[in-house]
Amino acid sequence: HERPPIERPFEHMKIIKQSDEVTIPKGVCVRIKARKVKVVGPRGVLKRDFGHCNLDIFLIGKKHKKVKVEMWFGTRKELACIRTVCTHIQNMITGVTKGYEYKMRFVYAHFPINSSVTEDKKEIKINNFLGEKIQRVCTMVPGVQVMRSEKVKDEIILQGNDVEAVATSAAQIHASTLVKGKDIRKFLDGIYV
Repeated sequence: HERPPIERPFEHMKIIKQSDEVTIPKGVCVRIKARKVKVVGPRGVLKRDFGHCNLDIFLIGKKHKKVKVEMWFGTRKELACIRTVCTHIQNMITGVTKGYEYKMRFVYAHFPINSSVTEDKKEIKINNFLGEKIQRVCTMVPGVQVMRSEKVKDEIILQGNDVEAVATSAAQIHASTLVKGKDIRKFLDGIYV
């Protein structure tokens, strides 16, 4: 006869209350309404909706110098959302104060990769990748600017306030120059972060 399954009583145990805080620096204003967070800083405005997470987000302190993220009666997997939301808010604060910058380098063995950036810095055109005649056009995510590096040869710089938008734009440029139908251990050409 089969053994009954072993019960793990603590696996789905709920924690009564767990919370985390994010400090708001000077010059940054955070507004929260119905889990929609808006961060205003010297570089611009960022908004994000955390409506899908079942937790409380509110400002604390006399002058609203901290954001508190709180969850009641959450399992371990649900409690992981607290730190995630705090990190997203921290990234938004960093974005509106310092901004984000990704540097990408052109790597080629034989055919030099040529690129041209449009005047509004919203689009990059890549030519002569592996000697191909096709022109690859990458449009940046709104809020991201692309430019050629003046100091370093074969380098482009992506700048923006939203870390996810900058990273997505970098990923799109990298994905446009993937080598198809050849041994990628030998053909290392591409544009890398």
